Amino acid sequence: MVRPILRSHLPPRAKVALYKGYIRSRLTYIAPARYALCSTSQSKRTQAQKNITLRMIVGAGRYVLNDIIARDLRIEPVEEFIQHLAGRKYDFADQGPHEFLRNIAPMHGRSPNGRPLSRE
Repeated sequence: MVRPILRSHLPPRAKVALYKGYIRSRLTYIAPARYALCSTSQSKRTQAQKNITLRMIVGAGRYVLNDIIARDLRIEPVEEFIQHLAGRKYDFADQGPHEFLRNIAPMHGRSPNGRPLSRE
């Protein structure tokens, strides 16, 4: 559905805006709650989808590194974006007027089973 738009002759800035507004929101939907529970292969799959989309945006060849494409387009890695998104949501809940939402996910060193917590 989005592939023809990404391969069209739109300027790269418009394609990056499309990525940030539509595609990244689809990739990271409910991610602050779910991403900490994802397996390594699922998080790698999400990162791979991001890399494929960015390659289509710039029309990069196979020998251009994904990190260079993301750096040039000023797109942070999916994991950093999700951590930033989760931090903003928890900060908003902590500073909001509703007492029951404050400290909803307190900071702990590690969970008992060793998995990262949602604020990490």
